[in-house]
Amino acid sequence: MSEPIVLVLPGWQGSGPRHWQSLWEAEHGCTRVEQHDWQRPLRGDWIARLEDVVLEHAMPSASRAAAPCIVLAAHSLGCLLVAAWAAHSRNSALVHGALLVAPGDPEREALRGVLSSWSPIVLQRLPFRSTLLASHNDPYCSFERAGAFAAAWGSELLDCGASGHINAESGLGLWPQGYALLQGLCQPSNPV
Repeated sequence: MSEPIVLVLPGWQGSGPRHWQSLWEAEHGCTRVEQHDWQRPLRGDWIARLEDVVLEHAMPSASRAAAPCIVLAAHSLGCLLVAAWAAHSRNSALVHGALLVAPGDPEREALRGVLSSWSPIVLQRLPFRSTLLASHNDPYCSFERAGAFAAAWGSELLDCGASGHINAESGLGLWPQGYALLQGLCQPSNPV
């Protein structure tokens, strides 16, 4: 199998330069799915942008004989983007897997007004392999709620203990353990 194409899906307000997603872009050549508005994220706009980028990377190329292994590395609201996109796209078979890290919960009272287009949250099984990492002290989503997302999406749930929002403030740096989990999603497996 060829080297995977990793599409990085930041959450609301994007990922800063010390975030593991940004470090993976610099170190591993991952591609950020740039959204036109990080401050006022509209679910429909974000879904359309992800669809465009997936199709762009799935196109055949002279340097690639086989179909590429596309994997998604999502953080926070990016996790909900994966679920919403997969539920609406006719091209979800182009994605081999998704690493879903610290999903946000836009239905929490503090976020409901700002992220209203993200409710109701899409809670249907993903058509590809996925691993969801959750923390017990994430200020944007309880561990129990993240567990409910994992169950609905058919994701393997990994308990990250008390790791906050699993972002730059969590002190992960380049986070090689997370990247190893992502690489594992490109290995052959039984169908979902």
